[in-house]
Amino acid sequence: MKEQKAIEIIKSSGDKVRFSLTKLRKSLQRSGADEALVAQIVNQVRDELYQGISTREIYNRAFALLKKKKAVFASKYKLKKAIYELGPTGFPFEKFVAAILLYSGYTTEVGKIIQGHCVTHEVDVFAKKNGLVAVIECKFHSEEGRNCNVKIPLYIHSRYEDIKKHWNRKRNDNHTLDKGWVVTNTRFTEDAIAYGKCVDLYLLSWDVPEGDGLKDRIDRLGLYPITVSTLLSKREKQFLLSRDIVLCRQLLNDHFFLDHLEIQEPRKEKIMKELRQLCNC
Repeated sequence: MKEQKAIEIIKSSGDKVRFSLTKLRKSLQRSGADEALVAQIVNQVRDELYQGISTREIYNRAFALLKKKKAVFASKYKLKKAIYELGPTGFPFEKFVAAILLYSGYTTEVGKIIQGHCVTHEVDVFAKKNGLVAVIECKFHSEEGRNCNVKIPLYIHSRYEDIKKHWNRKRNDNHTLDKGWVVTNTRFTEDAIAYGKCVDLYLLSWDVPEGDGLKDRIDRLGLYPITVSTLLSKREKQFLLSRDIVLCRQLLNDHFFLDHLEIQEPRKEKIMKELRQLCNC
């Protein structure tokens, strides 16, 4: 299959880029759809392209075709959009990051107040594992197209250094302050990545580190946010988020919340089936 020539699409940032069949194919493959279905959707979307089509229109079309075939494929495909739907505030994203780390062997606290050398700091996520402590700042963007620029790691590094100076001076904790983190649901600019490497900040975004970014961790561990569900309504998702249910896996374990929502048994069974497929349970 040849790449589409001379078709420019408009990203959410407003930038124009050349459409890539390869990128579309890879995003569809991540949904779990088999190669025959992926090829079918790629061909259909390709045939419907026109100059200046938006990435949103391409996404909506591919999503609709996946959902028509199998809901769980559509749920996985909408992962990036689902993380945006955790908003509009960044607090559910902080809880989402903490939940991912919890299932990766960390103990976590959200919104912890820590004394620095100069001032106190409210840390988004305070995580411990194997005697090491990570101080994590989460930068959530509710609008697509916005990247995390170098100002963010510059600011976070200064806070981390203030905390580190006090931590090392008091020497009354059996945990070692290991590293500062910056986690975002979008992407880092090149300057942000360069600065993070220079000062040894750990940067975690949609696709950084390569092969171990948010999308990779979520897919690998089956830790999908509740907002990926195509069977729950927006109101139901907001109810669950308000009860600190941010992962599909959490709802699978605490499915009595579906009773609180007065969801009837046939629909409840469909939702539970979707959750099990998403969590590989």
